[in-house]
Amino acid sequence: MLRVLLSRLVLGILTLLAVSVLIFASTEILPGDVASAVLGQGATPAALEEFRKELGLDRPGYVRYGEWLSGVVHGDLGQALTNKRDIMTSLRPRFENTLFLAGLAALVAVPLAVGLGILAAINEGKWVDKTANILSLAAISVPEFFIAYLLILLLSVELRWFPSLATIYSGMSLSGRLYAAALPATALTLLVTAHMLRMTRSSVLSIMSQPYIEMAFLKGLSRARVVVRHALPNAASPIIAVVALNLAYLITGVVVIEVIFVYPGVGQFMVDGVSKRDLPVVQACGLIFAAAFILLNIFADLFGMLVNPRLRKSTIGN
Repeated sequence: MLRVLLSRLVLGILTLLAVSVLIFASTEILPGDVASAVLGQGATPAALEEFRKELGLDRPGYVRYGEWLSGVVHGDLGQALTNKRDIMTSLRPRFENTLFLAGLAALVAVPLAVGLGILAAINEGKWVDKTANILSLAAISVPEFFIAYLLILLLSVELRWFPSLATIYSGMSLSGRLYAAALPATALTLLVTAHMLRMTRSSVLSIMSQPYIEMAFLKGLSRARVVVRHALPNAASPIIAVVALNLAYLITGVVVIEVIFVYPGVGQFMVDGVSKRDLPVVQACGLIFAAAFILLNIFADLFGMLVNPRLRKSTIGN
């Protein structure tokens, strides 16, 4: 297992390095002039030239990438162009807010999706299974922004149960945070629950045709016991993989939800950076998202091996 862990970490580092190149290159080739966007249209040519030199835009791209990567390795994400603040200092509370929102949604979505998926597999073809399939398919088909605006219309505008804007600030109580983040967390929960439910059901049913499952039925075991005791452990690996992917989405794919609810997370911070052409902020946020996605995938691989005896034995044998 240690060798597998080390190989996954090395692969993850190489992937993150490749992603860093893509992030830096993508932000560099964006149309428009960074200096003009930051200083405004009234800036003089001399001021623009001086600001470009200050940003290092007169140097080759590979040199600036090397300096940026060196700073990242040492924990320095640079300074924002708009306010000259340290990006790491500004990013830390926003990342905590994003983790809080993602954790709140995952706390509800993961057990709900896995439980409903197992229940649908146990009752295959019955009304429970059909209802779960219809609702999950509808949730997958509806865009996330539509779900968000629908929740605002129903729960905020009509019923006035929750605020339409998720205002989070330092020193806020836990109950206040839960109340403010209720709508964006609900939107995220509805989005990821459908994916995990369908994958859980499909993974369990794909195991049900195996010979040892048929033998369990011949022994007189109930379908519920066969699913939980025999099919579920062998279907755990793909279930864990899809759960990890959806957890990664909760962290990296919350941009639209955070913008709609004006939630002070990394996604909102990144959108603000894009609108202001603050490239260091955009690069830092993109790198944080990529690192979170890679780490969760490594965790999914390792945890899937631990819970699946066949994968664990094959890994040890190799």
